[in-house]
Amino acid sequence: MVKKNIEPLSVSSRRRLVALGEDDSMSIAQRCSAVGLPRSSYYYQACTTSSFNLKLMERIDELYLKWPFYGVPRMTTELRSEGNMVNEKRIRRLMKLMNLIALYPKPNTSKPAVGHRIYPYLLRGLSIDYPNHVWSTDLTYIRLPKGWMYLMAVMDWYSRYVIHWEVSNTMDASFCTSVLKESLERGRPKIFNTDQGSQFTSDDFTSVLESNTIQISMDGRGRALDNVFIERLWRSVKYEDIYLKNYETVGELICGLDIYFRFYNTERRHTNLNKRTPYEVYHQP
Repeated sequence: MVKKNIEPLSVSSRRRLVALGEDDSMSIAQRCSAVGLPRSSYYYQACTTSSFNLKLMERIDELYLKWPFYGVPRMTTELRSEGNMVNEKRIRRLMKLMNLIALYPKPNTSKPAVGHRIYPYLLRGLSIDYPNHVWSTDLTYIRLPKGWMYLMAVMDWYSRYVIHWEVSNTMDASFCTSVLKESLERGRPKIFNTDQGSQFTSDDFTSVLESNTIQISMDGRGRALDNVFIERLWRSVKYEDIYLKNYETVGELICGLDIYFRFYNTERRHTNLNKRTPYEVYHQP
């Protein structure tokens, strides 16, 4: 008998399994033991900063969803008009923490990591005609009362189906690469699109795509509309879930997002999909 090599579950996936079992009769300790996760890893904390910075980040998140073309100067001006004594240096640092970039910044306002290859944008003018033709991914900031987390999702462009998602208190390349690998266990696209963030241009991330003969596409610097469907997903998940629920803990956030993405994929009908759900379109015969 030939044994199949199965890659072990990532820490984020194990943490998610434990969180989603909160209604089970097993204790947290028992569930952690069952999936091979140390309890200390389950009780990891959201990223934290001062209460004033958290308040600012919450407002920045709301303003950015409303006006995604606001860069640091405009965002600073808006916040100051609301009575916040802030300068551009603070807002620039917070927006960087939140992985936010204005849609059309001035040239050369940011650069990819040194030594990382930047791939061309392959989607301009492309007719996307079938599931798994193009996938894309991105990260977004999720607020919590005492800190924040990062949400990463992988989406099929043709159907808007969310292939896979995870949350983490870091947005480094190892987390993003882990999410990518788990997504590829569920399917394989012809083209994979990302922005030019260092986690996506890293050799660890791009080598996974290249080894699976997947074409790599990258947004133009600062052009969030190049990844428009992910941007729309962030608006939906925040306005329809995050802002309404005000999750208190990481465990609550994971459980809530699991419910929301099941709803988004299997029940939320899209006008642009002829009022079908992403699941129906993605799994069409």
